[in-house]
Amino acid sequence: MTIFDVFTLCGGLGLFLYGMDMMGKGLESAAGNKLKRILEKLTTNRLMGVLVGTLVTMVIQSSSATTVMLVGFVNSGLMNLSQAFGVMLGANIGTTITAQIIAFNLTDWAPLFIIMGVIPMMFAKRRSVKSVGNIIAGFGILFLGMNMMSGAMVPLRSEPWFVNLMTSFENPLLGILIGVLVTAIIQSSSASVGILQALAAQGLVGINAGLYIVLGCNIGTCATALISSLGTNTMARRTAMMHLLNKVVGVIVFALVCMALPIGQIVAQWSPGDPSRQIANFHTLFNILNTIFLLPFGGLMIKASTKLVKGDPEADAEQQLMYLDERILESPMIAMMQMDKEIARLADKANSNFHRSLEAFFEKDEVKVELCMEKERIVDHLCSEVVGYLVKIQGMTGTTDADKLKIFRMHELVSNIERIGDHAENIAEFARERMLTEAQFTDGALDDLREMASNAQGALNAAIHLLKKEGDLQEEFDACCNYEDEVDNLQMRLRENHIARLNRGECSPRAGLIYADIAVDLERVSDHAFNLALLKFKGKTSKLLRG
Repeated sequence: MTIFDVFTLCGGLGLFLYGMDMMGKGLESAAGNKLKRILEKLTTNRLMGVLVGTLVTMVIQSSSATTVMLVGFVNSGLMNLSQAFGVMLGANIGTTITAQIIAFNLTDWAPLFIIMGVIPMMFAKRRSVKSVGNIIAGFGILFLGMNMMSGAMVPLRSEPWFVNLMTSFENPLLGILIGVLVTAIIQSSSASVGILQALAAQGLVGINAGLYIVLGCNIGTCATALISSLGTNTMARRTAMMHLLNKVVGVIVFALVCMALPIGQIVAQWSPGDPSRQIANFHTLFNILNTIFLLPFGGLMIKASTKLVKGDPEADAEQQLMYLDERILESPMIAMMQMDKEIARLADKANSNFHRSLEAFFEKDEVKVELCMEKERIVDHLCSEVVGYLVKIQGMTGTTDADKLKIFRMHELVSNIERIGDHAENIAEFARERMLTEAQFTDGALDDLREMASNAQGALNAAIHLLKKEGDLQEEFDACCNYEDEVDNLQMRLRENHIARLNRGECSPRAGLIYADIAVDLERVSDHAFNLALLKFKGKTSKLLRG
């Protein structure tokens, strides 16, 4: 085997991977957002999950892509572990369609497929026609790559060292190990099985060695999901771990069966004289039987992944985006729907912290002051994450002018929520200053502040009901307006009362300053609440906010 044969082998692999990617992207583009919508609307019925996982993976030609999507959906709260389990098993079946297609050996027709696909890719105006061209051209390039790989491997038949190496893979452990390593490196079980089919077509790998390598390929494909789960929340990491457990358990059981029974001979009899088809059939057989075997043990697999991946999901979820994940950016419609939920969740957090800051002030509670500061950091972090996500959505192709206008309003919503969090932090700092300086407030001053705080809280509650679409929207909007008007009126009255107390010497200068500053913060919180309501209910804002 010369260096040029090595170049041809690598080039063939490159074309194979590129063709497979083109096919998958073309099929996904032709299907639009329907695939992700199907996944999103899954019920907890695992059998339905298996069917949908099979369908989606057959379309996008990659179980790794489906599993990464699942990790993203679980991370963003669209799906739970039970739903993901069924889809995951279905994805394992769906990915075997690639090997079955490859086994048809249409290499002589590859150039025709390529030109038939390239013409609409270059000259068609409609996106759907271009997508079909992508599929056809990718199909041809895939077989062209297979042909190049097979041709480059011909000289290896006369290399004793290579023949001996392939024979050694009949050892179950070695065969599984090489399958794991190759698939983990190229991150595609379809590609590694395709390479194996090319080797089998040249008589370099027999079915007895091939079946163990196929088992290893099925474990190696988990590498993509494991890498994808890095930096996600606990539930998403458990999804990736569950994927690995499914494969490892299935491979162990099937390897033992293969050692005890002549599985290789049985599979070979289904398609005698066609080693490529034999590899494809075994790949399909393993994943179907593995799904049937594991489906009843979904609860056990979820428990095992929970044991192996430690963590506090609630604590993780609080500091991370719950409904948004970069893996769902490919579907702008779903991303926009999830953004509404995330903004409502963010508003809830800011509202809770505002309430906590008021309790810290009126109860003179240092613990609540510290907790308020900690929660404000989380609110700031989440606001930053949401803004970054909005920027990514805005930069996506296919975003309409209406979408961009909605995104702009979402930026305004997040900005108002972030400022509410800042004012809550200010009030918490005033609570701490009140305790440190032992500033004395009259009962009248505290009653005035409580009344103003109650109305500001009312305005904010009504605004959040609008964000979450709770209750009668017109009534909530009117309530927010009334509360905000009352806060404005109270601010004037509180200023007059404050001046009167200062003139009578009832209020210390330090307490007077804290009183005036908190009144300003409360008035601005009500302003921001009004803006939230106006943006959500009317789609615009008219208030000029300060601070």
